[in-house]
Amino acid sequence: MAENNLNQQVIEEFRANAGRVGGRYEGRPLLLLTTTGRKTGRARTTPVMCLADGDSYCVFASKGGAAEHPSWYLNLVANPRVIVEVGAERFEALAAVLPPDERDALYRKQASLHSQFVDYERKTTRTIPVVRLTRAN
Repeated sequence: MAENNLNQQVIEEFRANAGRVGGRYEGRPLLLLTTTGRKTGRARTTPVMCLADGDSYCVFASKGGAAEHPSWYLNLVANPRVIVEVGAERFEALAAVLPPDERDALYRKQASLHSQFVDYERKTTRTIPVVRLTRAN
C-alpha cells in the first residue's frame, strides 16, 4: 500500500475515533499536523508521533531515518502557522524548530519512550529536527 493511502486511512480513523487508531500507531501518542504546502499552497495533513511538553507538543522530523527531511517539516519551516489535531481537539499553532540543547534533551526523552527513534538516528547522518507546536493566540 502506498504511504499516502496508509496516511489517509490513519487520518480517517483518527478523526472517526477521537484520536485513537490501531495498526502500527496503536498505543502511540499521535497527532495530525496540517501544514501549508510550500510549493502548492494546499493544506497537507500528516499523522505524526508526538511528545506532550507542558502546554505544547513536540514532533520529530525523523522520516524513519531517511537521508532527507519529511515534506511536512519543509512546509512548516516555510510557513510556521499550522493546524494541530489531538484527540478530538483541533487548534491553530505556531511551529518553532528547537535549538540544539533543547532539541537534544527532548529527542533523548522521546527515544527513551519509543525505541524506534534510536534506530532513526542511527540510520541517518542528518540531525533530526524537533519542532515545538504552541497554540496560537
